[in-house]
Amino acid sequence: MRVAIYEWCVSGGCGDPAASIAAEGRLMLEALAADAVREARHEVTVLVGAGREVALPPRVRPVPVPAGADAAALVAAARAADWTIVVAPETDGILCDLVHAVRRSGGRALAPGPSVLAVAADKQATVDALAARGVPVPAGRPLAAGEPLPPGFRLPAVRKARASCGGDGLEILATDDGPPAATPSRLECHVPGLPVGVSCICGAGATTVLPPLRQRFTAGAVPRYLGGDLLADEPLAARARTLARRAVAALGADAGWLGVDLILGDRGDGRDDRVLEVNPRITTSIVAHARLFETSLVAALISAAGGEPPTLRPVRTASGCGFRLPLDPPAPAACAPCPTPT
Repeated sequence: MRVAIYEWCVSGGCGDPAASIAAEGRLMLEALAADAVREARHEVTVLVGAGREVALPPRVRPVPVPAGADAAALVAAARAADWTIVVAPETDGILCDLVHAVRRSGGRALAPGPSVLAVAADKQATVDALAARGVPVPAGRPLAAGEPLPPGFRLPAVRKARASCGGDGLEILATDDGPPAATPSRLECHVPGLPVGVSCICGAGATTVLPPLRQRFTAGAVPRYLGGDLLADEPLAARARTLARRAVAALGADAGWLGVDLILGDRGDGRDDRVLEVNPRITTSIVAHARLFETSLVAALISAAGGEPPTLRPVRTASGCGFRLPLDPPAPAACAPCPTPT
């Protein structure tokens, strides 16, 4: 089974990525490559852009990519592979364009179908689709590029770019006198609570919900994503799994990896819980999840894409399952025992 892996920063798609985005991309790619070769039958190829550094396992074959040739290299790799994984930002349609390029070339992408990919890549379209199916989302509205906050909108509010990743363009607004955003955005009420990410492996037969992670952010008006830890509180984790499953079903996702970001409110009955967005691609949670299982998540993705129930075997303990991006303080203590995926 030949598997090709492309990550936008490491594979050369981004000419000069910011340090935080580059570090996040490298973490994802290294975790993906190490996970993929857990399956003995996988022959793994990773596209590595000129001047990029990445630590790959011995069984992984790096393919050098000349500057500016990442899209062509991706298409060539996809044609030679049985499956291709594309990790890229939703910004400016980059993710959609790359996945479409793989599929137009005759390659098979481990990604959602075109309609789900398009909706999930747009944060406003995502919440519209979720709300239409009864999934709770924050109250809000779209803003055109340069449009000021509407008078009387409830503050504090959250403004985020409609197509973005990694918290790019995310702002918490305490007043309405700031400058308007330069790009199309979504404005929504700030929902207090616990930020949680839930990753789902989707297939035609079923959705496998992985253990939820508590997300960490910096404080302040422009939060930065720092990483996550296993959510050890089982009642909270159960609420997160249920809401994530509802979100995936509402979008009609039947393939690929979807990361559901949500807020768990203070009420134990879950009435204050809200889905914030859905990432139609592998996210940095792969760093933690790759430590939670002895079996390959990439193999599980391939099984699900083929309509077979994925096999995942948790590790006996989940010590060190959390992860931190470089901006973060020292690593946390060992996590609680790993729950079985549902």
